[in-house]
Amino acid sequence: MASKCLSSLNQSERQKLEKELFNIQKGKCFICEEPIDWELHGDALDVDHIEPLSQGGKDNVDNFALTHSHCNRSKQAADLRIARILARFEKIKNEVEMKEQKSPSLKHILKINNGSQHDFKISIEDDIVKYSFPNSGDNKIYQSNLLVDNLSYFKSFYAEIPLSYLFHDDKINPRGIAQESLRKLLEEFHRKRPQLHIALARLLTKKDSNNGSDSTELNKIFIFDGQHKAAAQIFLGVKKLPVRIFIDPDLDILLTTNTNAGDQLRQVAFDKSIKRQLGHSLFVDRISRYQQDHNLSEDDESFSERQLIDHFRGEAREIKRYILDFVRNSITQHRENMLREFIDFEGKGKKKPISYSTIDKTFYSLFLHQEPLTTPLNYKADIGENPRTLEIEQMVKLMNIIAEEIYHGKYNQDLGVNRIENKLREGEDIPEEHLTAVRMSKEEIMYN
Repeated sequence: MASKCLSSLNQSERQKLEKELFNIQKGKCFICEEPIDWELHGDALDVDHIEPLSQGGKDNVDNFALTHSHCNRSKQAADLRIARILARFEKIKNEVEMKEQKSPSLKHILKINNGSQHDFKISIEDDIVKYSFPNSGDNKIYQSNLLVDNLSYFKSFYAEIPLSYLFHDDKINPRGIAQESLRKLLEEFHRKRPQLHIALARLLTKKDSNNGSDSTELNKIFIFDGQHKAAAQIFLGVKKLPVRIFIDPDLDILLTTNTNAGDQLRQVAFDKSIKRQLGHSLFVDRISRYQQDHNLSEDDESFSERQLIDHFRGEAREIKRYILDFVRNSITQHRENMLREFIDFEGKGKKKPISYSTIDKTFYSLFLHQEPLTTPLNYKADIGENPRTLEIEQMVKLMNIIAEEIYHGKYNQDLGVNRIENKLREGEDIPEEHLTAVRMSKEEIMYN
């Protein structure tokens, strides 16, 4: 919506307004928060409404901001305050992807906002959970009702927890934060609409070899569900989060429940790559449980995939899937896999050419051995001829050939894949190697 206020200004008045905004913003772009240089950026600056007129913003000086023209025209939200948050997230995303080759999660957002620092201890008396936050200077003793689920018998309670006492659970939820999902939640919460489903977390108060956790997780609150909602609220300045906390849950059951919620029950929108990571974790867990049930040491892998399935008879189909998930995820996350940097694991991006679904339906459906092996898990591992290890290494080699032939030095991530064919029809000059890479990434082409 056009600004009558801005259009009424002459050149001198416009320059005066820009100088005022420059001083208010301490010489930085409102969106990207990088410096504005009058010599370098003088002809490439915009003045825009912070809160859009279409959303009730005022058409006056108090609602104006100075931005780099590129930042304003490529902003991902109409409200400049949301656009600024998304620009901050973009910086975090680029840094994490460069260092860790994966999308940022709640762990990274908490770390930047002084989260994940302190242990959390409780006492339970007469179905009342008592707790305090002494490390943050709050010595008040809070109380919550202890709840017991009538079917699973899991114990839990609800509480509002400071960020410094919260951790991200990448064991149950290895999923990264999708920018589009974050944007929608930021806009929703920014408009003062309430959070309908609060975050879920787990708390280990005692070491139990049967619950799948380790001693480093003692007395820590790990959020395993609702990380997008939590991240959005943190970006909007919230210092405490409402959480439902499960006390000493069986990690295997919680992991299976969360996996089923996103896989079989469709209660959570898990991407395929996330399902593979969860399946990987469940396979490792079943190995550990098999070793415990047979009094084997943690490094004893003298049993086969088939024996694992026979032992867990009630979930034979699931174990078969976990085995393949383990292999798929080991290939995808392999440190030498050069194709990985061109795979869009979230399924909604516009920069990376290959969807994870394409990888799943081509490489993995065509070349992986689908049946459980009868040889021990450690068969010929000492001489580098373990069947599954060879399968993983050979698949990585195949992916690297594709990466070198089609993508490396040829695919331009700045151009991306968004509207590439339309741009070509409109006469835009698209490098042939980039166009080839985009077209070769289509599922039906890669399959052939």
